Amino acid sequence: MEAAIDRSTITCPACGHRRTEHMPADACQWYYQCAHCHILLHPKPGDCCVFCSYGDVPCPFVQIRGLGSPT
Repeated sequence: MEAAIDRSTITCPACGHRRTEHMPADACQWYYQCAHCHILLHPKPGDCCVFCSYGDVPCPFVQIRGLGSPT
């Protein structure tokens, strides 16, 4: 089995700011504050975390289980 990617670039839907962040391997991250406009992001309905909603790489949990990709 391949190791999960542990970094994802989050794009803020409010201002378009992009930032690469480390993803936790043992938990979903439900909140993320944009470093530029300071809006607090939450997962979109049906997504497990902010990385699956706004990142260019889904979270490790989704990668390992093959449950999908970011929307």
